[in-house]
Amino acid sequence: MKSMLTFGPPQSPRRREDYFALRVLLMAALLLVCSFSAHAHGDSRSDSIWIEKTLKEASRQSHIKSLPLYFARKFIHTPYVAHTLEVNDREQLVVNTRQLDCTTLVENVTALCLCMKQRQYDFAAFKKNLLTIRYRNGEIGEYPSRLHYFSEWISDNGQKGIVTVIDEPLEVFSSRQKLDVFFMSRNAHKYKALKRHPEYIAEIGRTEQAISGEEVRYLHKDSIENDDACRSTIHDGDIIAITCNVKGLDIAHLGFAVWKKDGLHLLNASQKHKKVVLEPMTLKQYLEQHPSHTGIRVLRIMCD
Repeated sequence: MKSMLTFGPPQSPRRREDYFALRVLLMAALLLVCSFSAHAHGDSRSDSIWIEKTLKEASRQSHIKSLPLYFARKFIHTPYVAHTLEVNDREQLVVNTRQLDCTTLVENVTALCLCMKQRQYDFAAFKKNLLTIRYRNGEIGEYPSRLHYFSEWISDNGQKGIVTVIDEPLEVFSSRQKLDVFFMSRNAHKYKALKRHPEYIAEIGRTEQAISGEEVRYLHKDSIENDDACRSTIHDGDIIAITCNVKGLDIAHLGFAVWKKDGLHLLNASQKHKKVVLEPMTLKQYLEQHPSHTGIRVLRIMCD
């Protein structure tokens, strides 16, 4: 007696067509599930391929004047997408080089620079550096362990030796900002993780209290000039952190410094342009269009 189980395609033409059609559907469903799984965990094969290719290309360059600017330019035209880190219910390291906001642009560039400094050109090294940069003391826990306020990001990564604050000479950085942050805890409804986990709000509030009260120096937007003082102080590829007077916030936007003949420009992940761009207008003109923007803090990635 023949077995009723068949492991190959049916013999009749009609059933063979149905069989192969079903296989195509199953394969498509499997690819969709795999794609969803990769995105749920925060990275994809394309990220690792692109990162390793970019690092190896950089390692073969005989001379790169500004490593941060070299990597930042690699992201030009990458789509701007907000909230790309908010893809998991519980905090996990998210790698996404295909979609960026202003913070993830800065973090990805910084992680690439650290890989070059360490002479480690693999995806595992990149992820390790990204985790170190993004989380308080380089340790990932739940959502509050992420460095949400950029002023704390500056302090934490300064202590790690990853960045250094440029706030001298005093005649350039003559303005002062007293930190007073509370926006997240008082606007928890605007954050998906805080809506899902209200137990995090108190911890976020404690972090805000720890940040608040510090006084930092910044360069007022009216003092950003195309002169020797600014050109010798701010270098191509320095991180530009735009200060603001919005109640409860410290930093409004981020990008990278690029000097052109007409002055200082900002390379940034732009919500307006919907992609990473080098702004055609000068940074001073850009800031003048935003009344809440007061000036800039300047950071240098320690990648030499």
